[in-house]
Amino acid sequence: MAFCCDIVKSEFSGIVYHANYLRYMERGRTNHLRLMGAEQQALFEQVETEGAGFAFVVRSMHLDFLKPARMDDVLDVVTWPIAVKGASIMLAQEVRRGEDVLVKAEVRVAFISDGRAQPIPKSIRTLMKADLIS
Repeated sequence: MAFCCDIVKSEFSGIVYHANYLRYMERGRTNHLRLMGAEQQALFEQVETEGAGFAFVVRSMHLDFLKPARMDDVLDVVTWPIAVKGASIMLAQEVRRGEDVLVKAEVRVAFISDGRAQPIPKSIRTLMKADLIS
């Protein structure tokens, strides 16, 4: 299942600067969890009881820039899981303007604690796998 979030962004040059797509996709990943019913603050509090200090970090990202977004475009960021493994999640993302796909990405997000990769907590893994199946 994929989720969208609307983003309206304008740039001085009239074309969206390529690095801004990373911000859009970050927001898309956050909204993906929220729209699935995962309240991030509640997840963080639950995980903190299991271990000290954790974070999701982007481990790798492959981007294909297909078309530019322009000033005042309304964009959708669509996010869905491809694979959920022990310590990482592979996500697909697209930035769209209507039916046009502007940017495609594959993002590997790792779960770390104390500076090292750790198994993703069961509650989050279950949530992501449920979305993967549907």
